[in-house]
Amino acid sequence: MEIYKGEIKRNYMMQHSIAHLFSFPVEEFIEIHEYNRDEWIIQEGMRPDFLFYVMEGKAKIYITHQNGKVSLINFINANEYIGEMELLNDVYYTKGIQASTKTICFALPTHRYRGQLLEDAKFLRELTKFLSVKASVMAAKYSQSLAFPLENRLADFILQTADEGIYKEKHVTVCDYLGVSYRHLLHVLAQFCDNGYLQKEGRNYLIQNDESLHELADVLRN
Repeated sequence: MEIYKGEIKRNYMMQHSIAHLFSFPVEEFIEIHEYNRDEWIIQEGMRPDFLFYVMEGKAKIYITHQNGKVSLINFINANEYIGEMELLNDVYYTKGIQASTKTICFALPTHRYRGQLLEDAKFLRELTKFLSVKASVMAAKYSQSLAFPLENRLADFILQTADEGIYKEKHVTVCDYLGVSYRHLLHVLAQFCDNGYLQKEGRNYLIQNDESLHELADVLRN
């Protein structure tokens, strides 16, 4: 993880701003964090010291069950918060958040800003909108597993998790997230390769036709 300092920080803040989300200035103590792919933004079970706002990149949310199994449960994209539930709740079991691409976040130290954030009507209004969309997306994910074939859901998953045109998620993670068998997943991946959407290289897949994948994935949103 890299924390932007000096001129790099000033230049980034000049080009990007989240001042519109708050009724009070946050520039004095705000930090800018950059995470590489597979770096942990928040370790599971550890309360974060920051409220993050993602400016660039993507991340994944994991949870470990009582039997030790680790499951991918959701994604985080640009213009979304990380650590908002920990901000709102004194007691909250923190999920693991891992960057799936290079990810850049504004980081507000909660020990300095928590009181102001929880009294800021403008921020709370924006946070409420975010949480309502997040809940709707989670509900839609479960209904899609019954309403749409794997081809559409896998295309969306590949686009969500690919980094610079390379898809490299573990099959067992994908099977668990999409609720499909290992055999079914391999069958559809082979179809994607035969159709020219993907090209297999070792354990990874190169995206060859992202337009076709987007067409399949867009069915979930229409």
